[in-house]
Amino acid sequence: MFGVGMPELLVILIVALLVLGPKRLPEIARSLGKGMAEFRRASTEFQRTLSASLEEPPAAAPPRAPAAPPQNAGEPAPPAPKTDG
Repeated sequence: MFGVGMPELLVILIVALLVLGPKRLPEIARSLGKGMAEFRRASTEFQRTLSASLEEPPAAAPPRAPAAPPQNAGEPAPPAPKTDG
């Protein structure tokens, strides 16, 4: 996956054992496993949601109401102001 082979993994585990100690190492491994499982579940759910949203057709736009006529419809336009010239 990340180019880590068996010898590299063994070195990482030995260093973790020395740094964390034999009592805390199982706790850390357990919590790390739970976190990875939760991440997998969340990513799988995200993929399902994304696939479902891409497969369903787009929702139809709601019908638009007709435009209201202007309020001064039927009234004559006001006269233009006179200028002295």
